[in-house]
Amino acid sequence: MDYFILVTILKLLVVGGSGLLGYKVAELAVGEFETFATYNFRSVELQGCNFFKLNKCDRSATLVLIKKIKPDVVIDTAALHNVDYCETNRDEAWKVNVEGTRNVADACKETGAKMISVSTDYVFDGKKGFYNEKDAPNPLHYYAKTKLEGEKVVKEAGIDYAIARPSVIYGWNPSELAGLRSSSGKSTNFVIWTINKLNGKEEIRIITDQYSSPTLADNLAEALLALSRSKRQGIYHTAGKTCINRFDFAKKIAEIFELDESFIKPVTSDAFKQVAERPKRCCLDVSKAEKELKVKFLTVEEGLTKMKKQTGS
Repeated sequence: MDYFILVTILKLLVVGGSGLLGYKVAELAVGEFETFATYNFRSVELQGCNFFKLNKCDRSATLVLIKKIKPDVVIDTAALHNVDYCETNRDEAWKVNVEGTRNVADACKETGAKMISVSTDYVFDGKKGFYNEKDAPNPLHYYAKTKLEGEKVVKEAGIDYAIARPSVIYGWNPSELAGLRSSSGKSTNFVIWTINKLNGKEEIRIITDQYSSPTLADNLAEALLALSRSKRQGIYHTAGKTCINRFDFAKKIAEIFELDESFIKPVTSDAFKQVAERPKRCCLDVSKAEKELKVKFLTVEEGLTKMKKQTGS
Protein backbone atom coordinates (compact mmCIF):
# COMPACT_ATOMS: atom_id res chain seq x y z
CA MET A 1 0.00 0.00 0.00
CA ASP A 2 1.30 3.43 -0.91
CA TYR A 3 1.12 6.18 1.70
CA PHE A 4 1.00 9.83 0.81
CA ILE A 5 1.83 12.62 3.21
CA LEU A 6 -0.10 15.79 2.54
CA VAL A 7 2.13 18.80 3.07
CA THR A 8 0.30 22.08 3.48
CA ILE A 9 2.16 25.08 2.11
CA LEU A 10 1.26 28.24 3.94
CA LYS A 11 0.32 31.39 2.06
CA LEU A 12 2.35 34.37 3.22
CA LEU A 13 1.70 38.02 2.40
CA VAL A 14 4.40 40.60 3.12
CA VAL A 15 3.02 44.14 3.32
CA GLY A 16 5.83 46.51 2.38
CA GLY A 17 7.77 43.96 0.34
CA SER A 18 9.78 46.55 -1.57
CA GLY A 19 11.44 47.87 1.60
CA LEU A 20 14.66 46.53 3.06
CA LEU A 21 13.06 44.25 5.65
CA GLY A 22 10.04 43.27 3.59
CA TYR A 23 12.19 42.23 0.65
CA LYS A 24 14.45 40.14 2.91
CA VAL A 25 11.39 38.39 4.35
CA ALA A 26 9.95 37.63 0.92
CA GLU A 27 13.33 36.49 -0.40
CA LEU A 28 13.77 34.06 2.49
CA ALA A 29 10.17 32.84 2.32
CA VAL A 30 10.20 31.85 -1.36
CA GLY A 31 10.40 28.08 -1.66
CA GLU A 32 8.91 27.37 1.75
CA PHE A 33 5.80 29.56 1.55
CA GLU A 34 3.48 30.51 -1.27
CA THR A 35 4.73 34.07 -1.19
CA PHE A 36 2.97 37.33 -1.99
CA ALA A 37 4.13 40.87 -1.30
CA THR A 38 3.03 44.46 -1.77
CA TYR A 39 4.83 47.61 -2.83
CA ASN A 40 3.69 51.21 -2.73
CA PHE A 41 6.09 53.68 -4.34
CA ARG A 42 8.90 51.44 -5.59
CA SER A 43 8.20 48.30 -7.61
CA VAL A 44 10.58 45.35 -7.32
CA GLU A 45 10.81 41.85 -8.72
CA LEU A 46 11.61 38.58 -6.98
CA GLN A 47 11.37 35.19 -8.61
CA GLY A 48 8.77 33.06 -6.89
CA CYS A 49 6.96 36.01 -5.31
CA ASN A 50 3.86 37.73 -6.67
CA PHE A 51 3.86 41.51 -6.08
CA PHE A 52 0.81 43.78 -5.87
CA LYS A 53 0.68 47.56 -5.59
CA LEU A 54 -0.94 48.63 -2.32
CA ASN A 55 -1.08 51.62 -0.01
CA LYS A 56 -2.21 50.13 3.30
CA CYS A 57 -3.78 53.49 4.20
CA ASP A 58 -6.39 52.73 1.53
CA ARG A 59 -8.79 50.70 3.63
CA SER A 60 -10.92 49.41 0.78
CA ALA A 61 -7.95 48.33 -1.34
CA THR A 62 -6.33 46.60 1.65
CA LEU A 63 -9.46 44.63 2.46
CA VAL A 64 -10.01 43.67 -1.18
CA LEU A 65 -6.43 42.48 -1.76
CA ILE A 66 -6.14 40.43 1.42
CA LYS A 67 -9.53 38.84 0.79
CA LYS A 68 -8.36 38.01 -2.74
CA ILE A 69 -5.10 36.38 -1.63
CA LYS A 70 -6.53 34.71 1.51
CA PRO A 71 -3.14 34.39 3.20
CA ASP A 72 -2.53 32.25 6.26
CA VAL A 73 -0.06 34.81 7.61
CA VAL A 74 0.40 38.53 6.95
CA ILE A 75 3.68 40.19 7.95
CA ASP A 76 3.26 43.96 8.05
CA THR A 77 6.61 45.72 7.59
CA ALA A 78 5.22 48.92 6.06
CA ALA A 79 5.55 52.05 8.19
CA LEU A 80 6.59 55.67 8.25
CA HIS A 81 9.98 55.34 9.99
CA ASN A 82 11.66 58.75 9.90
CA VAL A 83 11.52 59.88 13.52
CA ASP A 84 11.94 63.62 12.97
CA TYR A 85 9.56 63.61 9.99
CA CYS A 86 6.90 61.90 12.10
CA GLU A 87 7.36 64.54 14.81
CA THR A 88 6.46 67.35 12.41
CA ASN A 89 3.97 65.42 10.21
CA ARG A 90 1.82 63.85 12.87
CA ASP A 91 -1.35 63.34 10.83
CA GLU A 92 0.56 61.40 8.18
CA ALA A 93 2.42 59.35 10.80
CA TRP A 94 -0.85 58.41 12.50
CA LYS A 95 -2.49 57.58 9.19
CA VAL A 96 0.25 55.13 8.19
CA ASN A 97 1.40 53.66 11.48
CA VAL A 98 -1.97 53.42 13.23
CA GLU A 99 -4.83 53.56 10.72
CA GLY A 100 -2.89 51.65 8.05
CA THR A 101 -2.06 48.99 10.62
CA ARG A 102 -5.73 48.87 11.62
CA ASN A 103 -6.71 48.25 8.00
CA VAL A 104 -4.36 45.27 7.77
CA ALA A 105 -5.54 43.91 11.14
CA ASP A 106 -9.20 44.19 10.17
CA ALA A 107 -8.50 42.41 6.88
CA CYS A 108 -6.75 39.64 8.81
CA LYS A 109 -9.79 39.29 11.04
CA GLU A 110 -12.10 38.93 8.03
CA THR A 111 -9.88 36.28 6.42
CA GLY A 112 -8.71 34.45 9.53
CA ALA A 113 -5.05 35.24 8.91
CA LYS A 114 -2.41 35.55 11.59
CA MET A 115 -0.84 39.00 11.65
CA ILE A 116 2.78 39.70 12.49
CA SER A 117 3.40 43.39 13.07
CA VAL A 118 6.86 44.99 13.20
CA SER A 119 7.18 47.59 15.94
CA THR A 120 10.27 49.25 17.45
CA ASP A 121 12.56 49.46 20.49
CA TYR A 122 11.67 53.16 20.61
CA VAL A 123 8.48 52.34 22.52
CA PHE A 124 10.77 52.53 25.59
CA ASP A 125 12.17 55.72 27.13
CA GLY A 126 15.75 54.45 27.29
CA LYS A 127 16.24 55.01 31.00
CA LYS A 128 16.71 51.33 31.87
CA GLY A 129 18.22 49.43 28.95
CA PHE A 130 18.05 45.68 28.21
CA TYR A 131 14.27 45.80 28.13
CA ASN A 132 12.30 42.57 28.14
CA GLU A 133 8.77 42.02 26.93
CA LYS A 134 7.29 42.59 30.41
CA ASP A 135 8.74 46.09 30.77
CA ALA A 136 6.25 48.94 30.45
CA PRO A 137 6.64 51.11 27.33
CA ASN A 138 7.00 54.87 27.70
CA PRO A 139 7.60 56.47 24.28
CA LEU A 140 9.44 59.78 24.10
CA HIS A 141 8.51 60.92 20.58
CA TYR A 142 5.55 60.80 18.23
CA TYR A 143 6.88 58.04 15.95
CA ALA A 144 7.18 55.73 18.95
CA LYS A 145 3.71 56.76 20.16
CA THR A 146 2.19 55.78 16.81
CA LYS A 147 4.01 52.45 16.84
CA LEU A 148 2.83 51.71 20.37
CA GLU A 149 -0.71 52.60 19.36
CA GLY A 150 -0.27 50.27 16.36
CA GLU A 151 0.67 47.48 18.77
CA LYS A 152 -2.52 48.17 20.71
CA VAL A 153 -4.59 48.03 17.52
CA VAL A 154 -3.16 44.60 16.66
CA LYS A 155 -3.59 43.22 20.18
CA GLU A 156 -7.23 44.33 20.33
CA ALA A 157 -8.22 43.22 16.81
CA GLY A 158 -9.45 39.79 17.86
CA ILE A 159 -6.94 37.92 15.68
CA ASP A 160 -3.98 35.59 16.05
CA TYR A 161 -1.01 37.94 16.21
CA ALA A 162 2.62 38.48 17.09
CA ILE A 163 4.43 41.77 17.55
CA ALA A 164 8.15 41.92 16.81
CA ARG A 165 10.30 44.71 18.24
CA PRO A 166 13.65 45.16 16.47
CA SER A 167 16.23 47.94 16.89
CA VAL A 168 18.16 49.96 14.24
CA ILE A 169 17.59 47.66 11.26
CA TYR A 170 20.47 47.50 8.78
CA GLY A 171 21.43 45.58 5.64
CA TRP A 172 20.88 45.94 1.93
CA ASN A 173 18.77 44.70 -0.92
CA PRO A 174 20.24 44.14 -4.43
CA SER A 175 19.74 47.75 -5.55
CA GLU A 176 21.59 49.03 -2.47
CA LEU A 177 24.39 46.57 -3.09
CA ALA A 178 24.76 47.92 -6.61
CA GLY A 179 24.77 51.43 -5.15
CA LEU A 180 27.62 50.50 -2.84
CA ARG A 181 29.68 49.12 -5.69
CA SER A 182 29.22 52.28 -7.73
CA SER A 183 29.80 54.53 -4.70
CA SER A 184 26.46 56.13 -5.46
CA GLY A 185 23.01 54.96 -4.55
CA LYS A 186 20.69 56.14 -1.85
CA SER A 187 21.63 55.38 1.74
CA THR A 188 18.68 53.82 3.52
CA ASN A 189 20.16 52.85 6.86
CA PHE A 190 23.01 53.74 9.19
CA VAL A 191 25.45 51.09 7.95
CA ILE A 192 25.16 51.99 4.27
CA TRP A 193 25.30 55.70 5.09
CA THR A 194 28.48 55.16 7.10
CA ILE A 195 30.10 53.02 4.39
CA ASN A 196 29.32 55.59 1.70
CA LYS A 197 30.65 58.47 3.79
CA LEU A 198 33.88 56.66 4.65
CA ASN A 199 34.34 55.53 1.06
CA GLY A 200 34.08 59.20 0.09
CA LYS A 201 36.68 60.17 2.72
CA GLU A 202 34.13 62.39 4.47
CA GLU A 203 34.34 63.23 8.15
CA ILE A 204 31.29 62.11 10.09
CA ARG A 205 30.25 63.08 13.61
CA ILE A 206 28.64 60.17 15.45
CA ILE A 207 26.80 60.21 18.77
CA THR A 208 28.39 58.44 21.74
CA ASP A 209 25.50 58.48 24.21
CA GLN A 210 22.70 56.67 22.36
CA TYR A 211 22.74 52.88 22.72
CA SER A 212 20.72 50.30 20.78
CA SER A 213 20.79 46.69 19.58
CA PRO A 214 21.50 46.93 15.81
CA THR A 215 19.56 44.28 13.91
CA LEU A 216 20.61 42.73 10.59
CA ALA A 217 17.52 42.65 8.35
CA ASP A 218 18.31 39.09 7.23
CA ASN A 219 18.39 37.92 10.85
CA LEU A 220 15.13 39.73 11.63
CA ALA A 221 13.54 38.10 8.59
CA GLU A 222 14.46 34.69 10.04
CA ALA A 223 12.68 35.59 13.26
CA LEU A 224 9.57 36.82 11.44
CA LEU A 225 9.33 33.59 9.46
CA ALA A 226 9.81 31.60 12.66
CA LEU A 227 6.81 33.48 14.05
CA SER A 228 4.93 32.68 10.84
CA ARG A 229 5.47 28.94 11.33
CA SER A 230 4.69 29.08 15.04
CA LYS A 231 1.36 29.17 16.79
CA ARG A 232 2.90 31.38 19.46
CA GLN A 233 1.40 34.81 20.01
CA GLY A 234 2.29 38.00 21.84
CA ILE A 235 5.24 40.39 21.90
CA TYR A 236 8.78 39.32 21.02
CA HIS A 237 11.98 41.32 21.14
CA THR A 238 13.81 40.46 17.92
CA ALA A 239 17.03 42.45 17.80
CA GLY A 240 20.78 42.04 17.61
CA LYS A 241 22.72 40.64 20.58
CA THR A 242 25.10 43.61 20.99
CA CYS A 243 24.23 46.71 23.03
CA ILE A 244 26.34 49.44 21.46
CA ASN A 245 26.40 53.20 20.98
CA ARG A 246 26.34 54.72 17.49
CA PHE A 247 29.97 55.85 17.62
CA ASP A 248 31.31 52.39 18.47
CA PHE A 249 28.93 50.88 15.91
CA ALA A 250 30.38 53.18 13.23
CA LYS A 251 33.91 52.18 14.24
CA LYS A 252 32.96 48.50 14.00
CA ILE A 253 31.56 49.14 10.50
CA ALA A 254 34.89 50.71 9.50
CA GLU A 255 36.79 47.76 10.96
CA ILE A 256 34.74 45.04 9.24
CA PHE A 257 34.63 46.80 5.88
CA GLU A 258 38.30 47.85 6.13
CA LEU A 259 37.63 51.59 5.95
CA ASP A 260 39.48 54.49 7.57
CA GLU A 261 37.95 55.07 11.00
CA SER A 262 39.91 58.30 11.51
CA PHE A 263 37.06 60.09 9.70
CA ILE A 264 34.66 59.08 12.52
CA LYS A 265 34.49 61.78 15.22
CA PRO A 266 32.70 61.38 18.59
CA VAL A 267 30.03 63.83 19.74
CA THR A 268 27.22 63.80 22.29
CA SER A 269 23.51 64.13 21.53
CA ASP A 270 23.38 67.79 22.50
CA ALA A 271 25.65 68.58 19.52
CA PHE A 272 22.74 67.81 17.20
CA LYS A 273 19.46 69.65 16.99
CA GLN A 274 17.19 66.66 16.55
CA VAL A 275 13.52 67.52 16.34
CA ALA A 276 12.45 64.49 18.37
CA GLU A 277 14.09 63.45 21.63
CA ARG A 278 15.87 60.08 21.34
CA PRO A 279 16.02 57.57 24.18
CA LYS A 280 19.57 57.04 25.45
CA ARG A 281 19.63 53.29 26.08
CA CYS A 282 17.06 51.18 24.24
CA CYS A 283 18.89 47.84 24.09
CA LEU A 284 16.59 44.81 24.06
CA ASP A 285 16.71 41.45 25.83
CA VAL A 286 16.06 38.79 23.15
CA SER A 287 16.27 35.70 25.36
CA LYS A 288 12.53 34.96 25.11
CA ALA A 289 12.56 34.96 21.31
CA GLU A 290 15.75 32.88 21.14
CA LYS A 291 14.31 30.28 23.49
CA GLU A 292 10.78 30.04 22.08
CA LEU A 293 11.47 30.61 18.37
CA LYS A 294 14.84 28.82 18.21
CA VAL A 295 16.40 31.78 16.41
CA LYS A 296 19.99 32.86 17.04
CA PHE A 297 20.31 36.62 17.00
CA LEU A 298 23.60 37.96 15.72
CA THR A 299 26.13 40.21 17.37
CA VAL A 300 27.15 43.39 15.55
CA GLU A 301 30.36 41.72 14.40
CA GLU A 302 28.51 38.65 13.11
CA GLY A 303 25.89 40.76 11.33
CA LEU A 304 28.38 43.09 9.65
CA THR A 305 30.58 40.15 8.63
CA LYS A 306 27.58 38.48 7.00
CA MET A 307 26.76 41.75 5.25
CA LYS A 308 30.30 42.05 3.92
CA LYS A 309 30.21 38.49 2.56
CA GLN A 310 27.13 39.43 0.55
CA THR A 311 29.30 41.83 -1.46
CA GLY A 312 31.46 38.93 -2.58
CA SER A 313 34.53 40.32 -0.82
